[in-house]
Amino acid sequence: MTLRMENKVVLVTGAGSIGPGWGNGKASAVLYAREGATVIACDIDLGAAEETVGVIESEGGNAIALECDVRSNRQVNLIVEKVRTDFGKLDVLHNNVGIVQVGGPEDITEEEWDNLLNVNLKSIFLTSKHAIPLMLEQKNSAIVNMSSIAASHYFGYPCMSYAASKGAINQATQNIAIQYANKGLRANCIMPGLMDTPQIRHYVTSGYGGGEEDMIKKRNASCPTGKMGDAWDVAKAALFLASDDALYITGQCLVVDGGITSRIG
Repeated sequence: MTLRMENKVVLVTGAGSIGPGWGNGKASAVLYAREGATVIACDIDLGAAEETVGVIESEGGNAIALECDVRSNRQVNLIVEKVRTDFGKLDVLHNNVGIVQVGGPEDITEEEWDNLLNVNLKSIFLTSKHAIPLMLEQKNSAIVNMSSIAASHYFGYPCMSYAASKGAINQATQNIAIQYANKGLRANCIMPGLMDTPQIRHYVTSGYGGGEEDMIKKRNASCPTGKMGDAWDVAKAALFLASDDALYITGQCLVVDGGITSRIG
């Protein structure tokens, strides 16, 4: 390891995994720690966050687990205040929380629409609102937001609310990037393509009209590489954007998709 995150404090929301294996948030939190960061692993499921912290600590890294519903202004504020009190600074905010809702406008309910937008988009507003004042106290700091190629491309099945939220995340990220570009704060997002993560296995099987293994087979076949990426592909991109290697990169949407969005037909 190169210790690119040495002496940095990183807050990762959605740092747990929804099921067995490696989700994007879990892998990113572990990789930040492997590169020397102190990680605050937040998740609505405290047990999942504690599992991530357990991995970090077993490797000799530093991390704490905190429970937080990022839809709640009060809870997000409390988390950031704890970071200020316990660590005195925040170098990186990594917004990983996100859910998927398969379906178009005739399929999903108003309640499902509202909940997805609150989880995927409002959460980024709230974490940015409370974290940015602390981050601006640093000479340089970085926000990494998790988007998706669904922000710009159809996945092959309807997911209207998810796609809308990810498109909005891209624009919110660029807006933050320009507003704070001369204050040492960078903001970028990652647009993963078809990835094999516990969340995908949990949420989107129904979108393919078959079982889990049928879904995995079809998604692999859709990728130019012949297989989906995984959480570590996303985590490595996040590490780059969060690190000082990307000091002059801001307002960008980094596609991590094995080339799928470069192919027509």
